[in-house]
Amino acid sequence: QVQVVESGGGLVQAGGSLRLSCTISGTTFEDLRMTWFRQAPGKEREGVACINWNGDHTYYTGSVKGRFTISRDNAKNTMYLQMDNLKPEDTATYYCAAEETTYYCSARWRTDLPYWGQGTQVTVSS
Repeated sequence: QVQVVESGGGLVQAGGSLRLSCTISGTTFEDLRMTWFRQAPGKEREGVACINWNGDHTYYTGSVKGRFTISRDNAKNTMYLQMDNLKPEDTATYYCAAEETTYYCSARWRTDLPYWGQGTQVTVSS
């Protein structure tokens, strides 16, 4: 059974940083294209950042470009999201999602992915 576990959320002041982690077990991590989504109260879930199976292709939504960095360590079955210069509008529950594919990331931000975590809360105070 595939397990997806996020960690690293918390409360931070505007301008601060957080690093989220997502660890997956029960499947071959190297086969997975990984995506971070987020959902703020009263808003739809949105794609934030994506990384392909070997880490040589990444994709970001416009509002986080230059501030967030997605990466992965296949030896540790873990993906990361380094979030710098955080803004109050980044406040949301962040979800890790994955699917087996070798395709590059794109702006489609499909949500019909087979593997999802429970989410980790990120709160940015002004």
